[in-house]
Amino acid sequence: MPSRRQPALTRALIQTAFPAPIADDHAGMALRSKQELAETLAAALRDGKIGDHLWLFAYGSLMWKPDIEYGERRAATLRGWHRHFCLWQWRYRGTRDNPNLMLALDRGGACKGVVYRIDGPDLERKLAGIWEREMIAYGYLSRWVEVRTAHGPVRALAFVANRGGERYAGRLPEADIAARIAAACGHAGAGAEYLLDTVLHCEQIGIHDRRLWRLQALVADLIAETCRNAASPKPGSAEGTSPST
Repeated sequence: MPSRRQPALTRALIQTAFPAPIADDHAGMALRSKQELAETLAAALRDGKIGDHLWLFAYGSLMWKPDIEYGERRAATLRGWHRHFCLWQWRYRGTRDNPNLMLALDRGGACKGVVYRIDGPDLERKLAGIWEREMIAYGYLSRWVEVRTAHGPVRALAFVANRGGERYAGRLPEADIAARIAAACGHAGAGAEYLLDTVLHCEQIGIHDRRLWRLQALVADLIAETCRNAASPKPGSAEGTSPST
């Protein structure tokens, strides 16, 4: 069996650039209230007309950190949407002064991920934690979508980019996305760490996303260059001054 390819981006490289998280800026992003979260979750479940279970589509951190009990997991493909770093993040892995870009589903193309079957009873309670995690900062909208699996299509709940919100960054050039992710860090860690975790898990389950792979290589190059520049003696410093002749 061929060995799994290794990304250029590594935890050691990220740790060198960002040895410690920064202080949390609680005012960095507007957040939904507990009441609003509960009301929007209840509305989504009513719209879904679910029975004794539902399917949840995962394409980013939910693939490697679902934080929910599930009865079944399947590989799945969603048509009409693609994963894209298109949401500004001014807290958690970025700040207002140094924003990160977060992954979301944006229109067009296709996205390979996984679906989880969440079994009842009390689906609303079981989904509350995931709902808060994904929906608290107004970046996503919930949408019921049809995904293809090896055992046939299923209707699943997905979190897609809120294109009408202030966090939507649009379709930025790849170089701009890489520059943002390479530079950003917040109290929850570096933006590059999230990218690496997503890439590694995609590789682990056999999802070969060319855009993600290209992006991690760009981010690795940018971080490595920043580290080299930081380690180089500055002109005029004692270390960088030529001896007198």
